[in-house]
Amino acid sequence: MSREPETAWLHREVARRLAEHLDPIRLRPLRIVDWWAGPGGGSAALRERYPKADIVGVEPDARWAERRAAQGTRRWWSTARGTSDRTMLTSDDDAALGKAQLVWANMVLHGVVDPPQLFVRWHGLLEVDGVAAFSCLGPGTLKELRELYAEQQWPAPTPGFIDMHDLGDMMVAAGFAEPVLDQETIVLTWPDAEAALRELRQLGGNAAPDRFAGLRTPRWRRRLLEALAAGANADGRVSLSFEIAYGHGFKAAPKARPGEPVAVSLEAMRAMVKKAAR
Repeated sequence: MSREPETAWLHREVARRLAEHLDPIRLRPLRIVDWWAGPGGGSAALRERYPKADIVGVEPDARWAERRAAQGTRRWWSTARGTSDRTMLTSDDDAALGKAQLVWANMVLHGVVDPPQLFVRWHGLLEVDGVAAFSCLGPGTLKELRELYAEQQWPAPTPGFIDMHDLGDMMVAAGFAEPVLDQETIVLTWPDAEAALRELRQLGGNAAPDRFAGLRTPRWRRRLLEALAAGANADGRVSLSFEIAYGHGFKAAPKARPGEPVAVSLEAMRAMVKKAAR
């Protein structure tokens, strides 16, 4: 049986913990938007938590949507069956999504070019009292690798990840109420430096603007492997840290300033009636 990659386990475990962050919220969503479901790898945890919800998977582009439509939620290392009721859309299909009570984004926000604008889009997809919940990589991610590169006077190996406090400010600016953010560090280990590098490549390329522009040589790669191996533990395993930020926020009902006329949409009125009936 093939071994599950460490990074795949990380995505699945973070999704489980993101779901636990929703425990204090009495949320029974009928419709959920799973943002970048394929890269996020958290669909199983989402489906387990909300088995009766209509879940719409949104992918970064048409290629991801086609891949997910063909494969469902199944991974090559998993025996779990995918669900058949998932609709695969691309990220530019906001008009086709309709309104949701939950926007879920597991381990994808750090790959977004314009996070503030994405928070605005999520806010627009939610009904009043709906929740946006996300997890992503924080600035402490791969600190061992970044320190190694700095010692060797090489350009940064990773882009600059956003601090959770800045993410909270973005949520407030987008209109979210009561944002709650938390972070933790998870350490992954590999049998050797070669295994660690091979799996890190599966996470994607280095998007840092000051990254090395050309191709590296075999000699440079040997130096990198030797430097990573030098930091291995007593068992020879290579360890790397991943800082994980978790966040969620509510879409509150719009508030009018004193003296201003109040315009309440039909959507907001329905949401207030539902809330009062609970």
